[in-house]
Amino acid sequence: TLNATCCLRNFPSQQIERHNVPEVEFGHNKELMLPPILIARTENEYCLIEASINSLRFSVKVKQGDLLEEILTKKFMRFITQRAEHFWIIRRVAIEGYDISLLITNFHTEDLLQEKIVDFIVTFLEEVDKEINIMKLSVNTRGRAVATEFLGSLS
Repeated sequence: TLNATCCLRNFPSQQIERHNVPEVEFGHNKELMLPPILIARTENEYCLIEASINSLRFSVKVKQGDLLEEILTKKFMRFITQRAEHFWIIRRVAIEGYDISLLITNFHTEDLLQEKIVDFIVTFLEEVDKEINIMKLSVNTRGRAVATEFLGSLS
């Protein structure tokens, strides 16, 4: 699906002369937008792919099974979005109801290979899941050590 939606081309804005704006962001012309694709793994983990003629917005809701995962996900995504200029395709603000959004324009597909963009997205999502799981294990290990030390001092 990502390969098909990454077929972007240069298309100047029909509203603003001499500007090339991502149609998926502004939505000036509905005829240039493809229908959005929602892919859900579970009810708590899903992604939304919105494509237009010159841009693609990929929004992800990361799995959050409990309160700790919600907190870790929120903090981790905030950390990533604050450094969005280093990632080049990450939006600073995610779409409502999603944890993180990526914006790919025709300029990205001209500079980068389409396969590399898709590989980056897939690898990025795998790494985010892995990092959140590692952080959760770390917090649980630290909590267990603190509880053991605290209860050991009481007896």
